[in-house]
Amino acid sequence: MGLVKKEEYFMRKALGLAQRALDEEEVPVGCVIVYKEKVIAQAYNQVERLKDCTAHAEMIALTQAESFLQSKWLKNCSVYVTIEPCLMCAVAISLCRVKEVIFGASQPKVGGFGSLVDINTLKISPRIRIKSGILEDDCRFLIQNFFKERRRK
Repeated sequence: MGLVKKEEYFMRKALGLAQRALDEEEVPVGCVIVYKEKVIAQAYNQVERLKDCTAHAEMIALTQAESFLQSKWLKNCSVYVTIEPCLMCAVAISLCRVKEVIFGASQPKVGGFGSLVDINTLKISPRIRIKSGILEDDCRFLIQNFFKERRRK
């Protein structure tokens, strides 16, 4: 599988999870963590369900991946997430020493990988490779429509 096809394949899985979040009236963000070309963790936002402001897709998926690998370090893992991780999630991802983050759409107000702040400039841990824009239109459409609908209510 070529690199672009692989990235789109895993981002589609993350989009499916974001749709699940949307179906549950959560902010539609989905995340998968990949190790050796295999999904080892997958999650979607569950802030409302769990009444926990830290229950972002990335945070839940990081915990699953650490459990799966029996390690706090995720050095050889790739995180695929539909929306640029917020600052909280970016710091957590950095502390886990993830190899790379691939996200769909930027998040200008709270993004931690270049939009609001670039966590890589803070030297918390080794630099994380960042790639954005994978299925960007699909990712952006999902979240923008969610917030448009919320404003109408």
